[in-house]
Amino acid sequence: MKRLDRYLLKSFTGPFALVFFIVLFILVMQFLWVYIDELVGKGLGLGVIAEFMGWGACTILPMVLPLSTLLASIMTMGGLGENNELLSMKAAGISIGRTMLPLMIVSFLIAISAFFISNELIPVAYEHIYALRDDIGRTKDEIKIPDGVFYDGIEGYTLRTERQDDETGMMYNLMVYDHTKNDGNTSIIIAESGKIQITEDKKYLIFDMYNGRSYDETNRMGYRDTTLDQSIVSFKEQRIYISLANYSFTRDENGDRFSDEIMSQDLHDLRVDRDSILNDYSTTFPSLRRKFTNNLALDYMSQLDTSLHNEPMPMFDIKGLRQLMDTTQTEDQKMMTFSRAKSEFENGMSSIETYDRDSFRFLSPTRKMLVEMFRKFSLSLACLLFFFIGAPLGAIIRKGGLGTPVIISTLLFVGYWVVDTSGVKLARDGNMNEAIGAFISSMVLLPIGVFLTWQAATDSPLFNADAYKAFFRKVWTPVGKLLKRIFRFLKRKGGRVDIIYMGTPEFAVAPLKALLEQTDYNIAAVVTVPDKVSGRGLQLHESAVKKFAVEHGIPVLQPEKLKDPDFLARLKSYDPDMFIVVAFRMLPKEVWSMPRLGTFNLHASILPQYRGAAPINWAIINGERQTGVTTFMIDEKIDTGGILYNDFCPIEDYDNAGSLHDKLAEKGSALVVKTATALVRKKVSPAPQVAFSELKPAPKITRETCQIDLGEEASTVCLLVRGLSPYPGAHLNLVAEDGSVTDVKVYDAFVPAREEQLSRGQIATDGKTYLSVGCASGNIRIMDIQLSGKKRLKIEEFLKGFRDASKYHFE
Repeated sequence: MKRLDRYLLKSFTGPFALVFFIVLFILVMQFLWVYIDELVGKGLGLGVIAEFMGWGACTILPMVLPLSTLLASIMTMGGLGENNELLSMKAAGISIGRTMLPLMIVSFLIAISAFFISNELIPVAYEHIYALRDDIGRTKDEIKIPDGVFYDGIEGYTLRTERQDDETGMMYNLMVYDHTKNDGNTSIIIAESGKIQITEDKKYLIFDMYNGRSYDETNRMGYRDTTLDQSIVSFKEQRIYISLANYSFTRDENGDRFSDEIMSQDLHDLRVDRDSILNDYSTTFPSLRRKFTNNLALDYMSQLDTSLHNEPMPMFDIKGLRQLMDTTQTEDQKMMTFSRAKSEFENGMSSIETYDRDSFRFLSPTRKMLVEMFRKFSLSLACLLFFFIGAPLGAIIRKGGLGTPVIISTLLFVGYWVVDTSGVKLARDGNMNEAIGAFISSMVLLPIGVFLTWQAATDSPLFNADAYKAFFRKVWTPVGKLLKRIFRFLKRKGGRVDIIYMGTPEFAVAPLKALLEQTDYNIAAVVTVPDKVSGRGLQLHESAVKKFAVEHGIPVLQPEKLKDPDFLARLKSYDPDMFIVVAFRMLPKEVWSMPRLGTFNLHASILPQYRGAAPINWAIINGERQTGVTTFMIDEKIDTGGILYNDFCPIEDYDNAGSLHDKLAEKGSALVVKTATALVRKKVSPAPQVAFSELKPAPKITRETCQIDLGEEASTVCLLVRGLSPYPGAHLNLVAEDGSVTDVKVYDAFVPAREEQLSRGQIATDGKTYLSVGCASGNIRIMDIQLSGKKRLKIEEFLKGFRDASKYHFE
């Protein structure tokens, strides 16, 4: 090895090691921050935390190695250029390629090491991390008893102490509930003082209590004897032993229980598992296809296949369609035909969704496995390509140290990481070929590396500021003239459409914002409801549209009456071209007929269905699978004008009124802009509203609407809960044994599978994780609840304070 090669290797390995450990430390800290909530409060030893961080460090090597290679190569070659050492080598007849040769060899070795790290080390690291997270998750939090509150961190007991002595550890004014028998609040101990200590082997908790009384009752009544037995025992000293089996960190004996996870497998395991899944799929696919085609009733599957027929086949059987066209049919007969067609269409869509789910069960894991197989090679390729980007770039910019190289390498790596993450996600979701998704970041880096290497080899002034200044001076004159013309045009108001926007709630803010972002429109004014006094403090509240308009300097009109002469005169003074209405009051003809381009409204349903004040809520309550938004021209009646455009939106099983509101607001914003543009360009005409099925209204939500009827089916009740969440909320009455009634709001619920039928209003709960309520058919399981006058709680938090559910029922 020549002295020059040794010098270059020494110049490279130092920065590489420095950058490697710095970046590794930063990313390990970020890794620790992500999982800090799972680690704190568990009483874990430093060894366990160090092991967890060590395996975590192994998993982030795919990010550390490419960045270290890039930054070290830029620093090495940039330092040589900054110190004129590259210039001396060229003067001595040593080409840039020969100078980079030893660094190329090192980069190849790094790439080979990266492959073995990806294939051998990282799967083992992920397997250990999965196992450690599982073991840590089963470890209970440390026992820390606060003053003045009931603490249930000790399994089987709930206790409360007024104060504690930090020096002696003594607790005073103790109240202890014993729940070890799972029999409700039937055993309670009240003591003046007490102390907790742990045995030497740390297997038991010793709870000593002094000067107190123990109260126990049977909590069971016989058929003839309905009395309850209670025993009271006074004591000067009492000791309780509590097992600490679940409070210390223990490892599961099955250490390889996560070896079948995709991230925990090497190339061989991934290939074997993928072949097994594909083999199962090839065996199952014929039955899936037969089931799919049979459910769709595809009677003419081969009619259009010209390879099976020498002559044209007869026409499809369109008897049903001809029946619709038969003018002698009654309206009821036509509706029955439409209903049959709709039913067959829905059955077909259900079959398609089922086939898609069955196929996804096989194809999704195989895609992910193939992506991970390719990624084990893409890491090595990325290290190599980053060297061929960093080394030429350092030779061109001729800057070493941690200044400019850090900035450039960070920008390049962030771009690489964004492209790589996006490609991998698209490939895993099936939206991109697996190989392209895994190697798309390398495809982006390859031309950059080739271009920079060529520039460095030809001594191109790629980063010569004087060359760029000359170029910009040459092109600035025509560009400057064009920009001046554009600025002059933008300063003029002429050509812009003046719009008056009318709306009130949050739903109307998004379309207003979308219109403001358009350069072709001028929001001359906003019309909204007057400010109202409400709340316990009788404070003055402004509408959401007014708040937005004031923030953006738009004039606001708040008339008490829309036919007020002063208000009409004010509207005319703006000389508006168009009125746009979103979630506002019914307009009189004097208002909606004023602008030259007319007045259109945005409605949160596919008209003519769900006309009224609450289309979003009623679409979910009625179990619709699809809704949307519609723009229409306003006329004398409510929501009956000619339709301009509509946009459909699916209603997912997890949607409630709040989430559907947000999705429709986004779609409505785009539709408002589209409608306004089409009206200005005269490319749309109103179409009359036509009903193809029974119309469903959307009246205002009342208190009676919000009351849950447990005499309905469980699925119907869940739809009502979703349709009224988060506002105004569905109501139930919680009735205690003594007849007292508490109003309860339910914000989230679902129908559990395979659960024993409860009687109407009956409550079933484990006291910790779930609460089920019986309906006429099936049960509902409440997930989110709020008692009257209390805050909204997840069911797990609610059950901590809800004891002895047998004493309550719902109505």
